[in-house]
Amino acid sequence: MIPKGALSGVTVLDLSRLLPGPFCSMILADHGARVIAIEDRKQYQADGLFLPNVCRNKQHMALDLKSASGKTIFFKLVEQADVILEGFRPGVVQRLGVDYESVCRVKPDIIYCSVTGYGQTGEFRDRVGHDANYLGYAGVLNMIGATDQPPSIPGVQIADMAGGGMNAAIGILLALFAREKTGAGQHVDISMTDGMVGLLPVAFYWKTLTGETPRRGDNMLSHRYACYNTYETADGQFLSIGAVEKRFWRQFCDLLGVAEYADLQYDDQHRIEIIDFMRQAFKQKTLDEWDVLFEGVDICWGRVQSLSEVLEDPLFRQREMVLEIEGNNGKTSKTLGVPVKLSETPGAVRTPPVNFGESTPEILRELGYSDNEIKRFEEDGVV
Repeated sequence: MIPKGALSGVTVLDLSRLLPGPFCSMILADHGARVIAIEDRKQYQADGLFLPNVCRNKQHMALDLKSASGKTIFFKLVEQADVILEGFRPGVVQRLGVDYESVCRVKPDIIYCSVTGYGQTGEFRDRVGHDANYLGYAGVLNMIGATDQPPSIPGVQIADMAGGGMNAAIGILLALFAREKTGAGQHVDISMTDGMVGLLPVAFYWKTLTGETPRRGDNMLSHRYACYNTYETADGQFLSIGAVEKRFWRQFCDLLGVAEYADLQYDDQHRIEIIDFMRQAFKQKTLDEWDVLFEGVDICWGRVQSLSEVLEDPLFRQREMVLEIEGNNGKTSKTLGVPVKLSETPGAVRTPPVNFGESTPEILRELGYSDNEIKRFEEDGVV
């Protein structure tokens, strides 16, 4: 039997779409919250965008909030909710009549979280954007990629998930904790661009220390020195070296037989020489051969793995970060696990991803609607 999660008893209505908000509500659902995702079927039919693997542990309801009946259904759900999450542009929820102030009239202690690109205030509040735009404007994108190449858009949506989804989850949890002490709800304003600026403490420290803006692919923790770099191996694969501390770097140099480089770790006059040596050295053995050589040696290194390799890696099976789950069709498939490990109230993948609108009849019955009423809602396009 799966223990109740830390958020058991908390009900979340998620009005968001795509990745940032749904990623946030997946975190909450993984830890026991009841999450009811609510989306407009007409919008879904118009663009077809739906990410099923952030819909695990949730219920999903189709609902037209522009209709009078849809709004009535929504506010019935609000009466039972603790948290509302939305990801519209500022002003949209006001036009729909489901904004924080309107919801507070029905549920005064509600936690209401808004996730947007640039926040609820400021001159960019109405600007549209996506992950790359937020990374770029916050100064993060300018530090990703090779020095002599354009900024490189990462293959993982950092602003969406870290700046938006994770910060939203943190904000919601903080607000829930505050409500336990004060009894009051509040509005949580999450800007994905703010979230990216919040990831700059190391870059900001080095600018303060040196007076220079960090250059793309050419700073202490991004390829400038041999001790923190990536290298190609004889079989065309790659590994990373992260020997920042002197003791790790010294062991690394001793292992490669170049003890003379041990005291030149951050020497700018010799850095190119050392990097060139390391590049040639790593091309002398395959990645597996380096794996054997580095076994048991404290030098901070790692294989650069593909997604396919990660999904088959024994470590992530041991850590329950790659799991097998049974879908509603009875077939077994891989899914990603829960990264936050709690000893007494662990999170879990309890139910597989739900299809668009799959839970609508069940939720409406819970609210007291008859099958005939549900059928009429379907015919009228309310659900």
